[in-house]
Amino acid sequence: MDNAENKSALPKNEEEEKQNSGISRKNSEASLLSMDTNEEDDDGNEEEDDEKNVVVPGPQVALKEQLEMDKDDESLRRWKETLLANVDLSEVGENPDPLVTIMNLTISSPERADLVLPIPFQSGSNSAAFVLKDGSKYCLKFNVTVHNNIVSGLRYTNTVWKKGIRVDYKKVMLGTFSPQKDAYVIELEEETTPSGFLARGYYTAKTKFADDDGKCYLEMDYAFEIKKDWGR
Repeated sequence: MDNAENKSALPKNEEEEKQNSGISRKNSEASLLSMDTNEEDDDGNEEEDDEKNVVVPGPQVALKEQLEMDKDDESLRRWKETLLANVDLSEVGENPDPLVTIMNLTISSPERADLVLPIPFQSGSNSAAFVLKDGSKYCLKFNVTVHNNIVSGLRYTNTVWKKGIRVDYKKVMLGTFSPQKDAYVIELEEETTPSGFLARGYYTAKTKFADDDGKCYLEMDYAFEIKKDWGR
């Protein structure tokens, strides 16, 4: 889970520091909102390239059927047994398609109480879903549920624009997840919002969760603001 692409408008020395940190389900290099005020545009074609490179998958097979098919492949069988160690197969349905739900986002900061936002965000078309204080430390946590089948190569992408110009792009491979009752908590690494007058203002963004097969589980447009003080 150390595979991440990060094309942002951050200064070079700050960018290098980010690239030296690893990612995991609980600690991720990805930041939903880790941009500065450099409004230098680039080609913006990463997401299009991802879609072009998706391999067309074969038909999905229900989890129980997979285990039966793989019983003669010892290495594959052991890998799946490890992955499914906490799965009650009696409760796994016959639907072959994984059901992945991104339930909510929690924004945590030592400067304020946690802000929990149901997904999709409840905000008007021209209003910000949340406010961040400039120069503040924060981290993000996504609660994600997985049912029916294994989801392979779940990845997170986030793109941010200010005044129509792209200022940040993140792509992070989150990993493979087995179905289970309880939600997974995907905690991202602590970040610091940019500071200063130029950093403040209104931003638009798009978040997407998809798997190795190109199946999209969430694609959400929203807006947020960076202000001098914490908002609601």
